Amino acid sequence: MDINTPSRIPAGIDEAEWAIRCDLAALYRLVAHHKMTDLIYTHISARIPGPDHHFLINRYGVMFHEMRASDLVKIDLDGNVVDPHHPATPTTVNKAGFVIHSAIHAAREDAICVVHTHTAAGIAVSAQEHGLLPISQHALKFYGRLAYHGYEGIALDLEERDRLVADLGEHSAMILVNHGLLVTGRTIPEAWNQIYYLERACQAQVAALSGGAKLILPPEEVRLRTASQYGRDPNSPTMALAWQASLRLIEGDRTDWRC
Repeated sequence: MDINTPSRIPAGIDEAEWAIRCDLAALYRLVAHHKMTDLIYTHISARIPGPDHHFLINRYGVMFHEMRASDLVKIDLDGNVVDPHHPATPTTVNKAGFVIHSAIHAAREDAICVVHTHTAAGIAVSAQEHGLLPISQHALKFYGRLAYHGYEGIALDLEERDRLVADLGEHSAMILVNHGLLVTGRTIPEAWNQIYYLERACQAQVAALSGGAKLILPPEEVRLRTASQYGRDPNSPTMALAWQASLRLIEGDRTDWRC
């Protein structure tokens, strides 16, 4: 039996969905472990296999460090709760989270997992006119592959979804101007890889700019070569190794995420 499979899966949930729930709950805890949280106000989602385009998102009010597989709420693209374990109320799911994540899950079949954060470094870079600078190896992972979406206020307007998707285009990472960071992944481990390195790139930029010294930017050919050197296989052995190593950071938490 897979480590994500308990002796008894809750009624109404099959093994495939439960495995996604466990990985998604682990991702929430990893985001918390690396201090990328904003109390209860950001969100991570994952699509469930099947024709309905249902996806899982956090139950509003659960802190990321305490997230469990059973805390995740299944909703449809219209925002309806379709989860027998979570009664629908006005506060079951963060509306802004629904607006952002439903937009991407509806438009991008490859966006299995979507991560949105409000970190100090991510917000700082999102407020800088030049955006993410190509000054670090971490930043060059996203060179030529990073989108930007202008700030429109708290994401409660359903009409913003079309503009959000249009700005994202075919990219898998985006800076939400004056707001924060957003990444997608074809797998949950890939989404973790994306948000980890985009956050680290932003942290490096904030630190470099704070020193006041003139920055060194690598030449264009080096930028392009470095960007091309990053693997694009979501199932690469190294990405799997990084995911399993990351899980060891949260193994032994007081409350297991696989419940």
